[in-house]
Amino acid sequence: MTNDDYKLKIGKLIQETRQARGLTQAQLAEALNTSQSAINRIEKGGQNISLEMLARISDVLSSELVTLNQSGKINFRINGGKKLSGEIEVKTSKNAAVGLLCASLLNRGTTIIRRVARIEEVNRIIEVLQSIGVKVRWLNDQNDLEIIPPARLKLDNIDVEAAKKTRTVIMLLGPLLHQYKDFKLPFAGGCSLGTRTVEPHMTGLAPFGLHVEATGDHYHATVKEKPVTHTILLTERGDTTTENVIMAAALYDGEVTIRNASPNYMVQDVCFFLQKLGVKIDGIGTTTLKIRGVRNINKNIEYYPSEDPIEAMSLIAAAIVTDSEMTIKRAPIEFIEIELAILDNMGLKCEISDEYQARNGETRLVDIRILHSELHAPKDKLHSMPFPGVNMDNLPFLGLIATVATGRTLVHDWSYENRAIYFTELSKLNANIELVDPHRVYITGPTKWKPADVIAPPALRPSVVILLAMLAAPGYSILRDVYSINRGYEDFANRLNTLGADIITLREI
Repeated sequence: MTNDDYKLKIGKLIQETRQARGLTQAQLAEALNTSQSAINRIEKGGQNISLEMLARISDVLSSELVTLNQSGKINFRINGGKKLSGEIEVKTSKNAAVGLLCASLLNRGTTIIRRVARIEEVNRIIEVLQSIGVKVRWLNDQNDLEIIPPARLKLDNIDVEAAKKTRTVIMLLGPLLHQYKDFKLPFAGGCSLGTRTVEPHMTGLAPFGLHVEATGDHYHATVKEKPVTHTILLTERGDTTTENVIMAAALYDGEVTIRNASPNYMVQDVCFFLQKLGVKIDGIGTTTLKIRGVRNINKNIEYYPSEDPIEAMSLIAAAIVTDSEMTIKRAPIEFIEIELAILDNMGLKCEISDEYQARNGETRLVDIRILHSELHAPKDKLHSMPFPGVNMDNLPFLGLIATVATGRTLVHDWSYENRAIYFTELSKLNANIELVDPHRVYITGPTKWKPADVIAPPALRPSVVILLAMLAAPGYSILRDVYSINRGYEDFANRLNTLGADIITLREI
């Protein structure tokens, strides 16, 4: 990067922070005892700037603009204790988007996925697809994404670094096994939540003739296709495992029955998408799927992913933890109704609209208005279960809500080795958290929040939980290295700001 590039980056950062603070160039210039023209040149990258001047600007803007020697990280500076208000729409599902991007490899025609969330997880999958020859481009500011596969993928050119940053790469096995007899994929990455075995994927795909050997830092897949002679029983009702086997069945010329399948939201989206491609699927939304695949798919289609229930729950938690009245629009009620029932028993007051249809023509949506409530701890422990139980990704938000409820709550996060431990980070913000073991914590509320400086956990939902707690804590908090949040939420800080939050993004260069 040239010196001019750095000046442009710093200038843009100063301009964005100044505007977020509601200052004009003239007001900033006056505070710095300089001219408006000098500020204009700085913001346009047309003037050298000393470290001393940079420090002075940081002081005036109450923002640590630059941190040296920690290149590329993004931090949030939160001025908490403010009430939120207004309306916010739920974005389309992160987990549906990545599943659909993988499923698009089944189609030799052009796939357009409408209103895709522009998040880091999606960006990593796009980088992987582009590296193997797929043409992927954003069509407009509505976040419509076009995917055109080549005649043959260049799997040897796969972007290993991008692949290692997401667990989604494992879901390429299902779409590829009927098209390539010998290929390699990098090991799956993503959130740091302890060891998560990929054995259920291998067991579910083996009936199609897939054999996978883990060697070094990649999976070596070989395929000897054979008839599927029996029902495929998934040893774990996992979402990505189910999607992988469904995608393998989509190009199988015959009928496949899958039992103990996940009926969760992202699985349903993949099924609805495949139906549009001509694959016959019975049992969507249940644990038994009957799939009649087609040997070749070549269609030009478009598809709208459904809205994200985890983001909906995040926004519900944001309202409750800040004791705010606000409306969450386009919430997929089927996938959060158990969570809402639990909150109702804890004393939550809310208004729910009549149901209406999502753009995919299938998912049921509602608008939810959260009202001021006096919450008490639930009588039973909080724990997740496979759908239609509490979603394992929504459990952290129920735990956060427990911090503002009167009484003692046991949260049991059985599905991940380490995620419950991340609740202890809330103690830095003055929450009363007792760690029982790596899976269980006691949370005693209500919490009298205090600001803190915290490094975001290397996991998506725990990082968002801390961010939302910081919204409730009066004063200035810093949440450092928020890549995990950007993996799964599009422009989350700015969208919260539209509701009255005060979050400034600090980019380290």
